[in-house]
Amino acid sequence: MAPVVRKKAETKTLPPKYLLLILTLLCMGMMLYTFTQDSAGHFMQDVAGFVVVPFQEGITKVGTALVKNAEKRKTIEDLLAENDRLQAEIDALNRENAQLMQDHYELSSLRSLYELDSTYADYDKVGARIIAADSGNRYSTFTINKGRDDGISENMNVIAGSGLVGIVSECGKNWSRVTTIISDGSNVSATVLHSRDHLIVSGDMELIRQGMIRYSQLSDRDREVKVGDKVVTSDISDRYLPGILIGYISSIDTDSNQLTMSGQLQPVVDFEHLTDVLIITQTRKELEGWKE
Repeated sequence: MAPVVRKKAETKTLPPKYLLLILTLLCMGMMLYTFTQDSAGHFMQDVAGFVVVPFQEGITKVGTALVKNAEKRKTIEDLLAENDRLQAEIDALNRENAQLMQDHYELSSLRSLYELDSTYADYDKVGARIIAADSGNRYSTFTINKGRDDGISENMNVIAGSGLVGIVSECGKNWSRVTTIISDGSNVSATVLHSRDHLIVSGDMELIRQGMIRYSQLSDRDREVKVGDKVVTSDISDRYLPGILIGYISSIDTDSNQLTMSGQLQPVVDFEHLTDVLIITQTRKELEGWKE
């Protein structure tokens, strides 16, 4: 019996054409997948660019605006604080300047009084400050802060600036009332200094608004009196001490009688800005008694 010979099992292999087909399909699938994935990615990116990016830009703009607004508010607050600080400094400087100006005016007034005191050194004087003025006619009459307790009495002459202001008309314990030479009804016997011609200086509240007072009854037969001549209180005055400067001749008019002259006089005292005065503590009667 012949021996049985077994055939070796045949190995099954994939034909090359099928393998090529499979690989081709696999490549195509991968390409399709890749294409599909890229398209989806681009689509999502487009969606994100259309929706997310503007949203982010809006958030960024709002955030930037809030930051700028906060910075602006901070800047405004800083400017307001700086403005308040500068305003406080300006107010302090204004107060200091006002005080310096006040000190300057007071110093000028005191210097003027000192010079006036030296001019009339023969008379004893007391300084005083004006504390009230006539509300109707300013400085027609005024009140000073010195009275009987300070040795002041009625009919004492009052001077300031460069000359005569008026006379003490009323006196209290610690105050006195002064009637000025510019008040209506006031008359001062005066003399033109260089010619010794007599005249009467009269108050005129309307004329003083022009910076002038009136004079009359000037007897100048030799026509020696000229504009600019000094006028002082007369030796024959019954209330005013002699030789106190009143003002300067401003105009000269011949009266209708052709014998006397009248006109206007520019006073040497600035009645509108009086603050301090000197009171001569000798009256005319006391001076006459002293002469005797």
